[in-house]
Amino acid sequence: MKPTAHLPEITSPPFDPGEIAALWAAARSLFYAQNFPPYASRAWCALSPDDPRRIASALDAAERWRKYGDEQALLQWFRETFVRRPSLAERKTVAELAAARQPKPPHQLQATPGWPPIAIPGQPGRWLTHRQEMAA
Repeated sequence: MKPTAHLPEITSPPFDPGEIAALWAAARSLFYAQNFPPYASRAWCALSPDDPRRIASALDAAERWRKYGDEQALLQWFRETFVRRPSLAERKTVAELAAARQPKPPHQLQATPGWPPIAIPGQPGRWLTHRQEMAA
């Protein structure tokens, strides 16, 4: 297979695989020792890109995301879950709830000037217009 202009042939890797293994081992030991700044903090941003503490912090953030999900969504869930509920004395009584369940009288249709006619329920083809209401 011939190399194309778009994909140059790579003869040797641009990095030593041993360097990556050493970086990973250092980051892992720092991760377990909890010796790194919080992810995306000012101290974390000040670290050089090849600092193992930077990788350890990213590992910690990824692990927390895996375990707990989105931190802001979790905090919002806590806020919603632990809002103050009305006490029993503040809630509606049984009589108030029973009164609320009673059927309401039907709505009296009223045509409004400037609005289209209203179809009268249960009477197909009959419409209530503003003029009819005025005549009644």
